[in-house]
Amino acid sequence: MADLEKMLADSQDKRSRLIVTDGVFSMDGNVCPLPEIKALAEKYDAMIFIDECHATGFFGKTGRGTEEFYGMEGSVDIINSTLGKALGGAAGGYTTGSKELISLLRQRSRPYSFSNSLPPPVVASASKVFDMLFESTSLVEKINSNTKRFREAMTEAGFTIAGEDHAISPVMLLDEKLNSQFASLMLEEGIFVIGLSFPVVARGKARIRVQISAAHSEEEIDRTVAAFVKVGRQLGVVN
Repeated sequence: MADLEKMLADSQDKRSRLIVTDGVFSMDGNVCPLPEIKALAEKYDAMIFIDECHATGFFGKTGRGTEEFYGMEGSVDIINSTLGKALGGAAGGYTTGSKELISLLRQRSRPYSFSNSLPPPVVASASKVFDMLFESTSLVEKINSNTKRFREAMTEAGFTIAGEDHAISPVMLLDEKLNSQFASLMLEEGIFVIGLSFPVVARGKARIRVQISAAHSEEEIDRTVAAFVKVGRQLGVVN
């Protein structure tokens, strides 16, 4: 944040300033410090742009993302997100902002101007998911419950889980070779997980990236934890 403030202070002679950040960082599951970012934006007359691809539809009390998580609805000037993750559309995305900004993007955004329109079934699917989220918070509550169940059980078993109560739950193993072995043995236990190592993440930060879904049952969560414990003991990760 100190580095961000320095850059904002150094750019006061410029016409405008735009702070760009992820809402949730996808490799670690941690959340951007939006309250501190907003305070700096107001102090130095800057706009805020947030990428919400790993928050839209399931993060926050009703799935409205980082702003809702912090209770700061309406604080962000530009939100960019995807239809292809939690919203299930498999492709496409959207940008929200002021009417003037969206009109400008429609005229000047090259990706928008030179891309084909989304297939109607993709649009219909995403639209239906928005309807479901507006009508009920049951899916959001289920994913939050599953996330809490997994994170608490894994932590109690002795694993280190990165992030901040987010459905992206990276199991930190750190060693690249160990990480690869662990993922392979989990597959033998009938659990498909993704092992991420350098260059996808920094050296010495290898992890098994677990993604919790509202479609998972409690039994499936418990079976996954049991498999982690079994493999973890086999490889000497936990006792």
